[in-house]
Amino acid sequence: MHVLCIAGARPNFMKIKPVMAALMGQGIEASLVHTGQHYDQAMDRVFFDELEIPEPDFHLGVGSGTHAEQTARIMLAFEPILLRLRPDVVLVVGDVNSTIACALVAAKLGIPVAHVEAGLRSRDWSMPEEINRVVTDRLSAYLFAPSPDAVENLKAEGYAGDRVHLVGNVMVDTLLTMLDRATSRPILAALGLTYKKYCLVTLHRPSNVDDGIHLERLVEALAELSADLPVVFPAHPRTAARLKDVDLADQLVVTEPFGYLDFLALEAGARLVLTDSGGVQEETTVLGVPCLTIRTTTERPITVVEGTNRVVGTDPKTVLAEARVTLASEVAPRRPSLWDGHASRRIAEVFAAQVAVGD
Repeated sequence: MHVLCIAGARPNFMKIKPVMAALMGQGIEASLVHTGQHYDQAMDRVFFDELEIPEPDFHLGVGSGTHAEQTARIMLAFEPILLRLRPDVVLVVGDVNSTIACALVAAKLGIPVAHVEAGLRSRDWSMPEEINRVVTDRLSAYLFAPSPDAVENLKAEGYAGDRVHLVGNVMVDTLLTMLDRATSRPILAALGLTYKKYCLVTLHRPSNVDDGIHLERLVEALAELSADLPVVFPAHPRTAARLKDVDLADQLVVTEPFGYLDFLALEAGARLVLTDSGGVQEETTVLGVPCLTIRTTTERPITVVEGTNRVVGTDPKTVLAEARVTLASEVAPRRPSLWDGHASRRIAEVFAAQVAVGD
């Protein structure tokens, strides 16, 4: 069996590494296509170096653009590779444009698609990621769900049980493997931070950063929070450009994006994390760090039910109030049962069992 694995954006890299290793551990050929959706040092190369991901077998180099432009470029560049290789399975992860683009090309060529992180639903159709994940699931022959709620979503949508596999969260596999390396790094000292005495913030969704007035109000709330403890804000390039025009941003510790290990260390050392990222909701749950999600919905409700996450909406006054409530209380660490570091092995076992049946 030959599984062609797809990665293209920062959220993909830490997920694809353990899956490829587990596949090869089962004697399954695994090749890697990097679409180039993220392509600069901070969003790409550092992840390959720190996670020791093998050099991609193919690099599409599609770069940035609108959703339509980027998706189309990926499809055009990916199709010739599929026609030449004809792998047994195309494996995609997450919900970025690379995921839906490569899944669509594979499905139209009759090549089975495997979706890692299947079944997540925010039910917020203003999120491009929701469209990507729902369509990718519809195209997939293998649906690898990270949590029981994802399985229930897939069943409710009519997917046959033999296509759905509850495997756990592959991101956790990488996090647990890399945690000791991450926390031994000097990033806290380099930023003048004290363990558990700072707040970490990430914002990148259009609903939070594209509206200049809303972003300014959020920054005002964060600046007020910084009177209680330092607020560290690694800014996505798009967000950083907008922050230049926002008053009070200089009261925050605004930095460039970090590599995986430094950011993981910052998460682990934080007293509180504020985010609109799906992956950060998961990582903080595993780390036992209180997290407030600055959104009205989450596709990862297990981080609320069984983890340390709370969805607090986008109103800056509410965000500030909830942050201060959280800082004044203790949050008991909880971790979902299958987030144990072995999700990738379970995925590989599904393919290995099929190979055995085929033999």
